[in-house]
Amino acid sequence: MSTHAADPLAALGALPGVPDTVESVRKAVDRVYGHRVMRRRSNEVSSEAALRAARASAALSGADWALEEVRRRSDFGADPEARTVGAALRLTAEAGQLLSVWRQSPLRVLARLHLVAIGDAGESVGRPRRDGETVDEPLIEAPLPGADEVNGRLDGLSGLVVAGSSAPALVTAAVVHGELLALRPFTSGNGLVARTAERIVLIGSGLDPKAVCPAEVGHAELGRAAYVAAFEDYCSGTPEGMARWIAHCGRAVELGVRESTAVCEALQRGAA
Repeated sequence: MSTHAADPLAALGALPGVPDTVESVRKAVDRVYGHRVMRRRSNEVSSEAALRAARASAALSGADWALEEVRRRSDFGADPEARTVGAALRLTAEAGQLLSVWRQSPLRVLARLHLVAIGDAGESVGRPRRDGETVDEPLIEAPLPGADEVNGRLDGLSGLVVAGSSAPALVTAAVVHGELLALRPFTSGNGLVARTAERIVLIGSGLDPKAVCPAEVGHAELGRAAYVAAFEDYCSGTPEGMARWIAHCGRAVELGVRESTAVCEALQRGAA
């Protein structure tokens, strides 16, 4: 009990149902990493997974483009949807560069992610929002915490990441994702940033070091309504709600595994 008190994420990892979720995800990840294509062509699988992750994250933020459209386009500045897709692509590319910084200074990484997402250096970019500033975040309509609460909870989240935890990577990733969605610390781009932070945890923890298990794909495939319902479970703060949110994130990873397994199969057949 004392260990869990000092390590709140470990307590979440012990909630009913969560160990089974974690084990299911680990087995799924191991299966795709064991695919014969991964031995020689993992870079190709990673690149395709990143593209599909960006497409999916953009879809959850209101820009639901076909994969081939994302692949074909080169200009992402023409309209709001195009800018959302462009932001998702940039964030997915940036995530791999920030793994070591994340473990030392999560708040620096979040500021960087917001700058990358927005693509300019406006006055509100890269810093937590202040009281009176509005938030543009499609899909998420939960009550918005005030600026003082945002800063306090961001500091708490940062402390948890820097201190480290014995909790499984999935649990940490789910909490980082859920907390950033709940706080919406920036004036825009919060969903994109939250899903990228989840990605960084999954990769940096060693669960998915080659970035071939895109949870973003799973979140989009499960659907916007299920995403919002699971997030509301997170916001409830109850043990049951937290376990359901972690299970939802676990299922998203498993669906990301399924996506990359299909890519491996296509590469093996010479079809992609």
